[in-house]
Amino acid sequence: MEPIRIHVQDLTHLLPEMTLVITAILLSVLDLFLLKGVNRKWIGWLSLAGIAVSIAFVIAQLNPDQAIVLLNESYRVDDFGNLLKLAFLGGTALIILMSLGSVEDGEIPHVGEYYYFLLPAVLGAMVMASSADLITLFVGLELLSITSYVLVAMKKKNTRSNEGAFKYVILGGISSAVILYGMSFLYGIAGTTNLGAIQAAIVSSYESYKPLLYVSFFLLLAGFGFKIAAAPFHSWAPDVYQGAPTPVTAFLAVISKGAAFAILFRVFYVLLALGQFGDEGLQKDIFLALSVVAATAMIWGNTVALRQKNVKRLLAYSGIANAGYLLVPLAVHINLVQVDNFSKFFFYLIAYILMNIGAFTVLLIIEKSTGDEETKGFAGLYYRAPWTSAAAVVLLLSLAGIPVSAGFFGKLYLLFGTMQAHLYWLGAVMMITSVISFYYYFGIIRQMFMRADLEERPVSVPVPLGITLWLCAGLTLLLGLVPGYLLAYIDRIFSLTRDLLILS
Repeated sequence: MEPIRIHVQDLTHLLPEMTLVITAILLSVLDLFLLKGVNRKWIGWLSLAGIAVSIAFVIAQLNPDQAIVLLNESYRVDDFGNLLKLAFLGGTALIILMSLGSVEDGEIPHVGEYYYFLLPAVLGAMVMASSADLITLFVGLELLSITSYVLVAMKKKNTRSNEGAFKYVILGGISSAVILYGMSFLYGIAGTTNLGAIQAAIVSSYESYKPLLYVSFFLLLAGFGFKIAAAPFHSWAPDVYQGAPTPVTAFLAVISKGAAFAILFRVFYVLLALGQFGDEGLQKDIFLALSVVAATAMIWGNTVALRQKNVKRLLAYSGIANAGYLLVPLAVHINLVQVDNFSKFFFYLIAYILMNIGAFTVLLIIEKSTGDEETKGFAGLYYRAPWTSAAAVVLLLSLAGIPVSAGFFGKLYLLFGTMQAHLYWLGAVMMITSVISFYYYFGIIRQMFMRADLEERPVSVPVPLGITLWLCAGLTLLLGLVPGYLLAYIDRIFSLTRDLLILS
């Protein structure tokens, strides 16, 4: 293998990632030398500033004339990665802003560490979005995973948090091992870890290695199914979501899940989308398996959510269902009438990030005011905090997919894709499960408007939480009113062959 050489010009293309690394190191050193009694909240503001600078560097790299290949063709700077990086950085910025209005020294023993641990976590997600090699891909995955394990266990004296972290570490380690085992078959077949070279090797020796390819892809599907919390690989999600600090739960629900989808798109589309194998058996079977997992996640997540009274667990099962919806554009794959899969996926991902961070922000406001995580904590919210309840209604209606909202148009675009690909059964599952979800989303709305809080507990909304809530609700409403602008922008700058497919 050729040694990897990094030139000064290459470093300019890595400025978004380097910004996060430098910010995390500087903040950790500053935190180390601060006296114990000094308030660490300003570290959160500096973390937010570091993310803002990283966003600016990503925006500067949008729409290059051609994909920029770095680190011996193992890392790509293209609009597939850039768009996802913007989503991850923007979501993390909202989560940090949410935390500034909720996380106190008494709740998390090491508040400074909490803020700058989010930076390497989102850095891992960014590396996953730009990886063109199995090694860099796995490095990004483990950077995200290990920091997530630490974040989940931040409440060291909380038994439920410790239990959730233990389950997450054990099952996360097993899933990483399954992914690595699946990757080993691809390396054995191709003799390289570069995705483009693996695709070429699969095409040239498809018949000889067909059984091994089936084993490899199903192992990868199982491992990544855990990372996106899609049924039947979802068992960790409800306990981890309930035990983790609420901002960390929001991070797992949107950023960690989105990063795993970035890998799924890279690996499955690069290696399978063109289907140059002489027969289409492998391609059809793998994408059928993805369709089945998507349908299972939608059915299981929405039906089990009907019984949940704890809002964190309810949102966990909602996330399982949404993992199914997000799998739909991947499962449909590329065909003559379906070439804008990524645009539809990205639109729904943005809507999903905004809806969920907003929903967790409302939950944080309720937790801080009443100490209640149950749906009954929302009782009479309209009378106690009418503006907060109005924003919550916008977010819940969007999660349910009610017109006119970002969630509605996101699901509608995905549904059109299934119809164009003649996957009518998958489209039917989408519609039926979306209707089922109305019950538990409207159950929360019913609590806000038709139930009274017998204890008449006041609801206070810290400024950072109010800003986060209304940013999420406002952008969700805006995407629902003018959805075509975002889709048109993605279609204008994104190129399937330049930005996603890696051809050797």
